Formats: sequence, structure tokens, C-alpha cells
Amino acid sequence: MKKYIGNIAVIIAILTVISCDQERLEPELETADGGGTLDTYTAYSIGEKSDTAIYGRVVFYLDDLGRTLVQVSVYNTEEGTLYPTRLMEGMTGDESAVLISLYDVVGKESDGLLYGELSDSKFYVISDTAFYDTLPGLDAHISLYSGTTVIATGDIGANTEPVEAN
Repeated sequence: MKKYIGNIAVIIAILTVISCDQERLEPELETADGGGTLDTYTAYSIGEKSDTAIYGRVVFYLDDLGRTLVQVSVYNTEEGTLYPTRLMEGMTGDESAVLISLYDVVGKESDGLLYGELSDSKFYVISDTAFYDTLPGLDAHISLYSGTTVIATGDIGANTEPVEAN
């Protein structure tokens, strides 16, 4: 009798495990209010004051936690090439000091279009929650480098008007 009870217990355990594996769960498609949206941003041009054909934008977004997310997108890069990218003090051409070294921009190709974007992540995160609010008065510019040569640059903050803001 004990032998049958042990066998019954094993069968019940197996049926329980099998029935759990067969249960299909529906995916959760809802997000929290405001989740997935970045609607406060300021964008500046890159390349207007450069001697190369590389041009694009740097966009500063404000996230819900007060951090500044930096996105860099440029065109006419070389596929596979890394371009160190930095926020520098002063106006374009004034390479006095590095404010922030961003991720490198990596050159890519898609359907014949040559473009570049930050290599490690879509955004570089500036965790200083005061940064975005100080952006309009920031005496700075952004520069992309090939080796030690600036190949694309653009003023930001107090040195120029944004090309777009929301």
C-alpha cells in the first residue's frame, strides 16, 4: 500500500510540473504613465563649422529622473571607424579643456547610407540633475575626432541657438 501511495505522489508531482509548463501567459504590453517617452530636449548642429562632409546633430534630452541623455547622430562617416567625441569648453576652435568625454561615435553603413552614432549605447547619461537646466548658459561645443584632428564640431549652449527644442 505504501508503494502505491509513493507512486501516486510521484504521478501527481509530474502532472503538476507538466501542467505548469503548458500554461501560456499573455505578454504584458502596457507601460507606466510616461514610460518610454522623452519629450523635453534641445538639439544643436554638428558640422556647420567643419571642413569635412560629416554633419548631424547632438540632442540633449531630460529624462523623468532629471538626468541628461546625450544622443549624437552624424552622416558621412567611414564604416567601422571610431570617432572620439567630447564636449569641450568654449566656442568651436577653442580646444581649451574637455568638459565630458562621451562614448565614441562609430561609423556604420545601411543600404548605402553612411552614418555614425554613439557606440556603447544610444545615449550617454549625465547623472548631474542640474546639467540640463544649465545647458542654455553653457560656454561649450562638441567635437568629433579622427586621431587628434577635429573632423566635425558644433557650438552648444550659450554659443549658439538650438536648431530645435521642446
